Amino acid sequence: MFSEMSDAVAAIRPVDALAVPLGPGVPGGFLHALGERTDFEKLEVFGALMPDLYQLFMHPSVHYRSGFFGPAERFLRDAGASVDFVPADFRRFEPVLHHLNPRVMATSAAPPVDGWVSLSLHAGASVDELHRAGADPNRLLIVEVSPHFPRTFGAGEHQHRLRVDEIDFLVQSDREPLNLPDTPPTAVEAAIAEFAIAYIHSGCTLQTGIGGIPSQVAKLLAAGPLDDFGVHSEMFTTGLMQLHQAGKVTNRKGSQFDGFSITTFAAGVPELYTWLHENEEVRFLPVKVVNSPELIAQNRDMVTINGALSVDLAGQVVADTINGTQFSGIGGHEDFVSGPGLSAEGRSLICVPSSTIVNGQVVSRVVPKLPSGSVVSTPRHQVDVIVTEYGAAELQGRTIRERALALAAIGHPDVRDDLLAVATTWPQD
Repeated sequence: MFSEMSDAVAAIRPVDALAVPLGPGVPGGFLHALGERTDFEKLEVFGALMPDLYQLFMHPSVHYRSGFFGPAERFLRDAGASVDFVPADFRRFEPVLHHLNPRVMATSAAPPVDGWVSLSLHAGASVDELHRAGADPNRLLIVEVSPHFPRTFGAGEHQHRLRVDEIDFLVQSDREPLNLPDTPPTAVEAAIAEFAIAYIHSGCTLQTGIGGIPSQVAKLLAAGPLDDFGVHSEMFTTGLMQLHQAGKVTNRKGSQFDGFSITTFAAGVPELYTWLHENEEVRFLPVKVVNSPELIAQNRDMVTINGALSVDLAGQVVADTINGTQFSGIGGHEDFVSGPGLSAEGRSLICVPSSTIVNGQVVSRVVPKLPSGSVVSTPRHQVDVIVTEYGAAELQGRTIRERALALAAIGHPDVRDDLLAVATTWPQD
């Protein structure tokens, strides 16, 4: 049943195209082994949010197309590797993959059971392409399994698994999933979280991401009096596990996926992976399902919590670039901002500290106008609520000037008067 890792590595041609899933779906042992080869002439790799540094990408004839930058991508770029960003939100990774049509698809998975391997911590945009590669005699499907990766489940027609007989090379490793501990919130993040939870009540369906603010929100909700929550989140985190463990999740969402939390990938601490193993309370579905704004809007009292890097007084949000340089990626940001706005009860919160320190100087993240060259992640017409440590600005249904005044009022005190002065000059329509 199993192949040697060396055989899978040898199956990659000197001129070839390879795609791997995002983050926790990356077959790390295979990529590390592939990095030992030196005979590549032109290897194109498509992926996103690499969980580790791989020598493969420092080879001069290897070009990495990334759909989402993380620390590894930024390090590789700064070290001179051939790495470029592919602008696409997470849902569009699927048609992008179909268009690129890589000869080789490779993924991580849980060990086989009864002739199937669970796709474990990642469904994302690659499931259909994995099946297509397995069915095409001119393509290769490589699956790396490790006993440290939990066996997880899908739902309905989305079973979150591959048949062993689809796989060309089934290889084993002892690799552990990425240990991604929640960072303790700063005082600013804790203040933002307090404003954010004011928008949450018992019975809400929640989406949260990674970082100090969503971690603090989950912690407050787990310890607080509210309950009867649903979970519909692109990423399943340690904080969402803790909400389950506190008995606060019933998943009475009023959607077709009632009764369990849905997600498209998971990342957190080792305890999370142990808890997820054979746990039917959480189901992994393709990103085209999880991130569908129409499906998001079906959930009872949906509240989404996302971050940003800066926002201007028009409400335009920059979430993935700094001074026009790629920092992260688009992911599901726009989907989870726009989705709640399609229902009367949904709310989307974009949380951003009012300022940052650059070269010892306070720099406002709430600005009158975005600087030239800025790349907008989420347009103003989809934005509902912006939260800083100084309060929440509700933008939905407000005029241009009302929006500008509300945003100026939650800016850093050092620049708030300047922001208000600009806001008062904005036209009424």
